[in-house]
Amino acid sequence: MDGLSRRNMLIAGGTLGALGALGMASPALAREWTWAPAGSVAGTGAGADPNWVWDDEADQLLASVIDRGDVPRVNQAMRAWTRNDQPLPDGLPADVRDFMQRARQLPAWADQRKLGVAARFNVSRGFYLNLLNGVGGGMLSTAIPREARAVYHSKGGADMEDRVAKTSRLGFAVGDLDAYQPSGAIIVEAVKTRMVHAAVRHLLPKSPGWQSGSDGQRIPISLADMLVTWHTLPTYAMRKMLEWRVPITSAESTAYLHVWQVTAHLLGIRDEYIPATWDAANAQSKQLLDPVLGPTREGVELTDILLGQLAEQTSPASISRPLVNALARYLVGDQIADWDGIEREPFWDPTIAAVWPKLVGFREKLIPLPLVPQLAWTIDEAARRYIMFYLTKGREVHIEIPDTNRPS
Repeated sequence: MDGLSRRNMLIAGGTLGALGALGMASPALAREWTWAPAGSVAGTGAGADPNWVWDDEADQLLASVIDRGDVPRVNQAMRAWTRNDQPLPDGLPADVRDFMQRARQLPAWADQRKLGVAARFNVSRGFYLNLLNGVGGGMLSTAIPREARAVYHSKGGADMEDRVAKTSRLGFAVGDLDAYQPSGAIIVEAVKTRMVHAAVRHLLPKSPGWQSGSDGQRIPISLADMLVTWHTLPTYAMRKMLEWRVPITSAESTAYLHVWQVTAHLLGIRDEYIPATWDAANAQSKQLLDPVLGPTREGVELTDILLGQLAEQTSPASISRPLVNALARYLVGDQIADWDGIEREPFWDPTIAAVWPKLVGFREKLIPLPLVPQLAWTIDEAARRYIMFYLTKGREVHIEIPDTNRPS
């Protein structure tokens, strides 16, 4: 069962989780918005349907940046900004600098103690989190019609390996041990991603390919869209870990939610929509995510590309792709796997289903032993660095603002 090794779970996290980089999902337009802002971190709000709410400040700014031809200048300047504690780089236009200075600030309700607990939780549970946020979240994202179409028809959809390399930076930054410490990078990557989303909102409506399948949405990536994708990550991961009976303390559970709450804020989601508790998150996910899952041609094609990238990391190839297919099917279930066009594997499907609970049980017996969490984290971190090297082919890669859509 080489394909179930820690290395391959991390490759899954880096490669597939990149597709759902928080921001291109499909809203539940057919349902009336009933989730109450009382369940949010703000505790109050207007209660407006987030399907019709976007990121006004970022959207106006990036539309201006694109229209006046400043994208190359901004991207060049942002390449020098890589750590949370760095001042903003020289060379930014004044309006971009002012926005980024505001956008990089943590919300007043951010709790450094909880963020520290979340970092330690990643030390002991990174194996599951990389798998669930990667393969699981990736397969959910390709089964969200608007997300699949937005990814496919945007600039990054033409070169998925490059897109995966860039957006993996965000996923890896969230799970870093120093994510919200001065030496970390999640603030940097989140602000850059927020700007990318705003640019795509300006560009994608001009794409004939996107327009033909937009089912009435005139502007992509509403706050509802972003929340849908958010739920394919922490909400889905916590639900699966509980389903697998992974021991998680109340403090760890709260902290894991908190790190994603803060990340949602930095990505431009209004506080009145960010769930305050897991109960509130599950209720919101049920309203937003569950009704919108379904098949698309773009989703099937993206799934094949992404699973193919994962399978390239295992050998021999005749074994690796069937194993990857079976693992993905196990994580998201038959309905979503069928929508994603994932082939059924007569040998590996039942094998994964039988072996995985035993693997979880065995691993949980080891975790309490001295030095095991630290050793596991060391292996995970080394593997993540290898993955980024593989994805980037050793070249420097940065999250960058697009100035065009997918070439026709």
